[in-house]
Order: sequence, then C-alpha cells, then structure tokens
Amino acid sequence: MDVDLRNNFSKANRSSLDDPASLRGIFGANLRRLSENYPSVAGLCRELGINRTQFNRYLSGESFPRPDVLYQICSFFDVDARVLLEPVEDLRTGKAELLAHRFLDGYFGVEPSHVPETLFPSGFYGFVRRSFIDDAQFTTGLVHISRADGYTFLRGFEPRSAMRGQGLSTAPHTREYRGLVMRQEEGVMALVSHRASLAASFNFLTPETSFQSTIWEGYATRTQREKVSGRRAARMVYEYLGDNITLALKVARGAGLVPLERVPPFHARLLRLEEPFR
Repeated sequence: MDVDLRNNFSKANRSSLDDPASLRGIFGANLRRLSENYPSVAGLCRELGINRTQFNRYLSGESFPRPDVLYQICSFFDVDARVLLEPVEDLRTGKAELLAHRFLDGYFGVEPSHVPETLFPSGFYGFVRRSFIDDAQFTTGLVHISRADGYTFLRGFEPRSAMRGQGLSTAPHTREYRGLVMRQEEGVMALVSHRASLAASFNFLTPETSFQSTIWEGYATRTQREKVSGRRAARMVYEYLGDNITLALKVARGAGLVPLERVPPFHARLLRLEEPFR
C-alpha cells in the first residue's frame, strides 16, 4: 500500500492494515450494514451479479473481493474503497446531514423527514399511472419502502421491456431508481431519481379515504420542459403489498406498459381518466 495513504490513518487503523483478518472483519461488517435494507440476500446477489456463496464469505469476513468485484460493490452501494477500512456510517456523514444544514434549519429536518409507519408503512407497493408518453397506455411497477438513519427511502427498477423499447441498457444499475420520502400536511412526497441523473420525478400520495386502507392516491410529475406532446404530470395510485414476496414478484413480473383493461377497476376509478389533471 502507498506510504502516503498509510499516513492518512490513525495508529489504530495502521495496525489493522497489517492484519488481514481485521480488514476482512471491517469489510464484512460494512457489507452487512449496507445489505440490511434489502429483503432478500439472494435477490441482492442477483442484482450485483455475485455468486451467493462467495457473497456470504464476504459477509462473514472469510474473504476479500477482487478489485473488479470491489468496484462493482462500491458503485452499487454508492460508497468508495474506504469501505475496507472505515465504518460505513463515517463514509456518508456529509451526505446524511444535508437536511440538517444550517441554511435549511427550520425548513427541512426532523419534522418532514419523520414519516411514521402508521402513515406510510415499510414494504412493497404496486403502482399504476397513465403513461407520460402514450395516453392509451398505463405504467405499472413495484417499489420498496425502507427506513434507515431516521429517513424513509424508496427504491425500484424500471421494467426491462420499457428500457429495451427505448433502446436503453437493461442492466440493474441503469434501471434502478431511488428516492427520499418526506411527510406532508395531507400525506407524503417522494423525490426520485436514477443514478447520476440530472432529471427527477416528484410524487405526492395521500391515503385513499374509503375502506381501502392499503391504497394511496396522488400524482407524479417529471422535470422536463413543456412540449406539444407528452405529459409532465399524471395521477397515480399506490397499493400496499406489505412483505408478501410472492405478491411482489407477481407485480414485478407484470410491470411495464399495459392497456386500460389490465388496470384494476378500482385503481382506474381513482385515476379519474375522464377528468383533466389540475
């Protein structure tokens, strides 16, 4: 290891650099921390493209990844190679404090970032909205809501068929999108983006007021300039699926563009297709 790099660490860290077992232990602990928001280790391994047996060896501190595999892991979890040496919480300190920045004090922070489970529970959600591009089609998909470090996060994947139809890569890191969920006066909002993208979508959801306690209704908007064709906003419906993996997989397999007859009648009624969006 480069001498200058060694000098950047404390004596405690330097001693651990000379102990492969300690290094493997640090990396394994960090990888377990990074993986804890994913409901299935098998699914995570598929997304990473890493053999599950080998991944378990990383988790247990028995083995180190090759440089190319380490790069893949760091890119996926949005961390750098310090994941080998420092607690993962220390790698994201600056980013995690954005909403507590003194410039935003009193405007964002604890109140809006605290989303109670009773308001918007963690788990899987299926969603449907009218396509932004084709009024005759409807976009369906699956997202997962999780909580970490006092925040509520959204994660999902664009359907492979939709990406393929636009001539785009169908690799998991290209299809993935993530977002931050925050509490609003009448519901929740989510700001969602793809990796390294300068475009985003804004979603607002409020609980449906009838007996359907698992339904949220609202709208989604995209950050694009006004054009003659295409929509920038559309009503949207979320349905809570909980932690039912079987049901979530069924929704995921059917995700993509579908005609109106494949939209559940109650969802279609909430979309109010005959009314203009205001």
